Amino acid sequence: MTQPPTIEAPRLILRAFRAEDVETFCAQMADDAFATFITREGRGLSHGESWQRFCSLAGHWVARGFGNFAVEEKASGAFIGHVGPLEPPGWPAFEIGWGIFPSHQGKGYASEAAAAAFRWAHEALGRTETLHMIDDSNAASQKVARALGAEPGEMWTPFWPDAKPVRKWRTTWEAFTASPAFARLTM
Repeated sequence: MTQPPTIEAPRLILRAFRAEDVETFCAQMADDAFATFITREGRGLSHGESWQRFCSLAGHWVARGFGNFAVEEKASGAFIGHVGPLEPPGWPAFEIGWGIFPSHQGKGYASEAAAAAFRWAHEALGRTETLHMIDDSNAASQKVARALGAEPGEMWTPFWPDAKPVRKWRTTWEAFTASPAFARLTM
């Protein structure tokens, strides 16, 4: 599969990235507070760095047959972030990550989007577990992971220079189907 399917969640649509998403993505990724836990640089990105990241997320579909989705809010049609699986070479395992733009945080969108992505990964790819690489100081993402039924595990240091260790949170299919995020998907 080289193009992502369109997935509907109760309040969101997970879809392919579009050309018109680039400028919004780049503007959000320039924000130090938002990008600190998402980027390997631990800071906001320049427009060129954001462009490369955007292309990497979209291109993961071609390279691996799965990848991140653009997250769209159904009510407004706004592009509000990205979510989905990644497994670049050298990564410890299949991961589902998320990044919801600050103006849309605090509404449960990250857990809803991540839940929809994991359900898709299970149905389309046969995945029965996923990791979430989360910095120990990122309380918001830890809350999302817990909502998905994840448990914290060991620390792992990514392979890029000056990388900060992150914790491997693990969600199994069994824990996920008993989680609050799964329950909200099926309401």
